[in-house]
Amino acid sequence: MRKPVLTIFYQFNPWHSTIGGIQTIISLFIKYAPSEFEVRLVGTGKDSTQPIGKWQEAELAGRAVQFLPVLTLQDDNVRSLVPTTIKYTAALLGRSFASDFMHFHRLEPTVAALHWQGDKTLFIHNDIQTQMKSVGNKNAILWRRFPAAYFALEGMLVNQFTQVFSCNTESLELYRQRYPTIAERVAYVKNTVDNEIFYPFALEEREEGRYKLIQRLGLAKDTHFVLFAGRLHPQKDPILLVRSIAALNEPNIHLLIAGEGELADEIRSEINQLGLSKRVTMLGGVKQAELADLHRICNAFVLTSAYEGLPLVVLEALACGTPVVTTRCGETPKLLSADSGIVCEERTPDAIADALRKVLLHPEDYPIESCVQAAQPYNARTVVRDVYSEMWLRWEQRSLASV
Repeated sequence: MRKPVLTIFYQFNPWHSTIGGIQTIISLFIKYAPSEFEVRLVGTGKDSTQPIGKWQEAELAGRAVQFLPVLTLQDDNVRSLVPTTIKYTAALLGRSFASDFMHFHRLEPTVAALHWQGDKTLFIHNDIQTQMKSVGNKNAILWRRFPAAYFALEGMLVNQFTQVFSCNTESLELYRQRYPTIAERVAYVKNTVDNEIFYPFALEEREEGRYKLIQRLGLAKDTHFVLFAGRLHPQKDPILLVRSIAALNEPNIHLLIAGEGELADEIRSEINQLGLSKRVTMLGGVKQAELADLHRICNAFVLTSAYEGLPLVVLEALACGTPVVTTRCGETPKLLSADSGIVCEERTPDAIADALRKVLLHPEDYPIESCVQAAQPYNARTVVRDVYSEMWLRWEQRSLASV
């Protein structure tokens, strides 16, 4: 029996990756793919070493993969006038990349796949309804200006999927209610954390790492760190984050912002206006291994998002033994225990500052072991294996039916 082929579609390049949880999930689905599957990725190119429109042999985290870039993309952390998703969808139109299994992580590219034959899965990464209704920056997602058009497009495309996976239970129920004819095909899937990369330090190692960072940044010896990591995008509301540090008003607490995006200049301006230049460091984009080290030495991870699915960075923080302070959005409030973090009932600087103060002043109430335990069910190797097992079962059933 030949190997079944899985083709993954997304607008990124795993060897020159931009910031985002979707990119991490796809990389994990490649890394932990069983040897029984052949894996292909239709993505984007960055330089002449990866010619556009040509399949090429590649390797990612020790796993062989066939890679095809369909357009050149230099930097997706800052959006252009034409959204990258539209450019990527246009590059797929009129071509066929049909295979035994196809994974899509955005709805729009599936326009091109409407008549492709094969087992198709759509991954939903956000609470769509909250995302559409959220107030504030209208540039957070273009579809917020045209919600009726989005849902009309979705209704036209959704029947092609063998399975719709959501990491958010609110979106899960929304899809089942909105599309009753495919309700049995809509299922919950856990987001994942790679425990080979994200794991805790012993307390001594944590303190040693903290002192090294203090020396590197030239800070006072009693400095403790709070970490944010992610795209600097209206969804994450990093301006609220900076204002929360101002409200915290603890001179020995230093915020680290790891990430890039369109709000970077606005954040720098806010930091200067609030007089926080000595209490906030913008690190820019950091590699995954460096991010894991930051998680391990920080006293808290903070998320001030307006909407979410289940952010991977929360799982990564918890897996490193770091408690989480979050706004009430997405799945994070459902997985946090009383001894692994705090959910803020209000999205205000004072509420977030109060929660951070509790975590930072009473670390004994948020032990490393409790944080790690909260992330344990989301182990990447287990979650990915289970998805592939279901795919293999469907493959066997179809193979038997065709005999």
